[in-house]
Amino acid sequence: MKTHLRLLVPAALACCVAVLAQCGKSDDSKPRVAYMGNAIAPFWTIAEKGARKAAAEHGVEVDVRMPANGAADQKRMVEELLARGVKGIAFSPADPKNQLDLMQEIAKNAILITQDSDAPEAPRQVFVGMDNYQAGRLCGKLIKEAMPEGGSVMFFVGRAGQLNAKQRRQGITDVLLDRPEGQQGDDPPDAELKGAKYTILGTRTDEVDFAKAKSNVQDALTRHQDIGCLVGLFSYNTPKIYEAVREANRLGKVRIVGFDEEDDTLRGVQAGHIFGTVVQSPFRYGYESVRILAALVKGDKSVVPENKFFEVPARAVKKDDVDAFWKELKEMLQ
Repeated sequence: MKTHLRLLVPAALACCVAVLAQCGKSDDSKPRVAYMGNAIAPFWTIAEKGARKAAAEHGVEVDVRMPANGAADQKRMVEELLARGVKGIAFSPADPKNQLDLMQEIAKNAILITQDSDAPEAPRQVFVGMDNYQAGRLCGKLIKEAMPEGGSVMFFVGRAGQLNAKQRRQGITDVLLDRPEGQQGDDPPDAELKGAKYTILGTRTDEVDFAKAKSNVQDALTRHQDIGCLVGLFSYNTPKIYEAVREANRLGKVRIVGFDEEDDTLRGVQAGHIFGTVVQSPFRYGYESVRILAALVKGDKSVVPENKFFEVPARAVKKDDVDAFWKELKEMLQ
């Protein structure tokens, strides 16, 4: 019996080692891609879930990165990812104008796609996201519904130079100033603009600093006692607006409209304190970006639309819509 055990134990160990080695080989054989946001925020947490689901379903390993300090962290992270030999990066540029060299470097060494915020001048294969200008126009229509009598409006955003922020702001502006569809303006973010019924007081930026995002709202409420509507352009801006307006005891007096589907935003819409929000689908941004990267690194270019724009349409969510939307969102994240 002892003789048999001495023979069986080494054989069993060898078998286990072989199985483990094969498991490791299987994981290592998957192409590695990366999904990179432009900040740390709940929006990107949802996007990460989509990215990881796509990786599991489409046979790639995904490295998810969220930079705390925007463009500066993105540069370091990209260098690390390229050094590790990733085959593709789904990149959301924090500062597209000044990150062109970085995106060119990605494209030289891997497949580059952009998502959430585009950089059309960059050598990217495709952009995954919504038409942010049209989403801005949709938001402008919500503001008109919330404040049909007219009044003053102020925008709040992390980075005014980020392309999605510029496009959203311009879409809202064109609607409030009654510019017809197809007549897109090019207004500076800090300009005060007056239309027949609406006055845009400008844009306040916070560089994705949540404390500053709230203090910007508090300052606006103090300086403009008759302000009519506050608009959050990034996902965290609307909850910070809601928080500041509530603490100032001005809910119902100051209208709130925003973007994205953070829980506090949806609660505010549900309670009737936030008139509405224009939602994207960060889960689908993550999922579709990694799905497309997985196909491209395997040589399948059929996943790229002819216009190089994979659209995930925006939609408006108001009080009557929020319960159904929230249920849909929770089911998607399970």
